[in-house]
Amino acid sequence: MTHVSLRRALPADAPALAALGAATFTETFGHLYPPADLQAFLASSHSLDSWVYRLTDNQCAVWVATVADESLIGFISAGACKLPVVNREPTAGEVRQLYVLSPYQNLQLGSRLMDAGLQWLQVEGYAPLYVGVWSDNHGAQRFYQRYGFHKVAEYGFAVGNTVDREFILQLRVG
Repeated sequence: MTHVSLRRALPADAPALAALGAATFTETFGHLYPPADLQAFLASSHSLDSWVYRLTDNQCAVWVATVADESLIGFISAGACKLPVVNREPTAGEVRQLYVLSPYQNLQLGSRLMDAGLQWLQVEGYAPLYVGVWSDNHGAQRFYQRYGFHKVAEYGFAVGNTVDREFILQLRVG
């Protein structure tokens, strides 16, 4: 069995997170988009600069899953809610991203990362919590429902020039 550790990400992890973020998004969703749209999205959402910003933003926290050689295999990003929620509460938090490389899925890493992210959001006083999920990602929807999230809205999520139908799920805490 593969030994996996979780730890809070550091600014020095930005290059590895940029590569992991691009790899996991492409692995999960890359087949859905024209190459130009995928590359435009990756260039903005998983650039080195975007990860440096997240890792130095005091309203965001990232945890990583690592294997024995310290390679990153999964991550969760959480922070202040940026989703287009109508009348969004000023203290709203968000699970922004949760990804695990496919060879390491089914090891409960998603749950371990989710628990770390939710604990940080709670300690920081974020409530309620939100997550955006692609409308056809039924596995992710079931995962979040197990944590008590339920659908409250929809919006268009841009990947390049492609706009996906995304569900906004909410978890009332406290």
